[in-house]
Amino acid sequence: MSDSATASPRITRPLPVLSQLGLGTATFGWLYEPVSAAQAAATVHRALELGITYLDTAPAYGLGAAESKTGAALHDVDPGQLVVSTKVGRVLEPLPATAAQNDAYPGAPQLHAVDAWTEDGIRRSLEDSLVRLGLDRVDIAYIHDPDNNEQDVYDTAFPALARLRDEGTVRAIGVGMNQSAMPTRFVERLDLDVVLLAGRYTLLEQGALDDLLPTCLTRGTRVVIGGPFNSGLLASPTESAHYDYGPAPRALLERAQAIRRVCAGHGVPITAAALQFPLGHPSVVSVLAGMRTPAEVEQNVAAFATEVPDALWDDLRAEGLLRPDAPPGKPV
Repeated sequence: MSDSATASPRITRPLPVLSQLGLGTATFGWLYEPVSAAQAAATVHRALELGITYLDTAPAYGLGAAESKTGAALHDVDPGQLVVSTKVGRVLEPLPATAAQNDAYPGAPQLHAVDAWTEDGIRRSLEDSLVRLGLDRVDIAYIHDPDNNEQDVYDTAFPALARLRDEGTVRAIGVGMNQSAMPTRFVERLDLDVVLLAGRYTLLEQGALDDLLPTCLTRGTRVVIGGPFNSGLLASPTESAHYDYGPAPRALLERAQAIRRVCAGHGVPITAAALQFPLGHPSVVSVLAGMRTPAEVEQNVAAFATEVPDALWDDLRAEGLLRPDAPPGKPV
């Protein structure tokens, strides 16, 4: 490990104020089904109308499609009314002439994502995102999924992003991943403002209680939870449900169905419990849910406002469906 991997002082900065329920835009990038630019704009506008003022996106979502649709939706919105985050670490390049055509979805751009962990790469990644978003800066930039590039984060990506923060191009910096172990090491050793943890602190799994969440609490690093439905399984635990972007394993499907039964016993939709659960931890400041229509926005806002009694969390623990040390969801 290089010297840059040793623990650095943590400077506590005010994080941009995030709505407790945020809008994730991976759905705008042809995740499972198409979303037109008009539909994406209607979804964003309805979210803002209902008080969702935090939007997260990334170049990798539909090879720029999600950022472009988000940017088009925001062209007539006062930037001061919302918080926008995107991700860095990859740039979009034209497919080589010898490569197979990209037919991931109709009209897919003939591009591919290329790792870009150097200072120039991080800067270009962010600059390209700003063009697609039509913004002159974003509030938060996350290093995106450096699972195979941990040393690059210490050596080049984090220092580059920290300089962008110092310059004011971004207000806060962090890392966004689908695991908790590596972000824990980053929080221990780097001056990060926030971590976006996707899918690893939900009603289905609470492993982040063993490493990332207590570390963030100690260091004063805030946490945003993505994937509160675990790719859909906790929204609708049916045979066709997804988990981590693939078919849900039988054991997890049965566990989600058992959670739904406990929720139903209290007259609470499973979506309400899933959205509210992560916010019970003192490090968690926002939960990002993917939404693709104004109707989904309305459903999630209603679920987020549903009263969830403490007895529901107690019953989940009693049935072994929630860790004993997991705090209850957001306060009523």
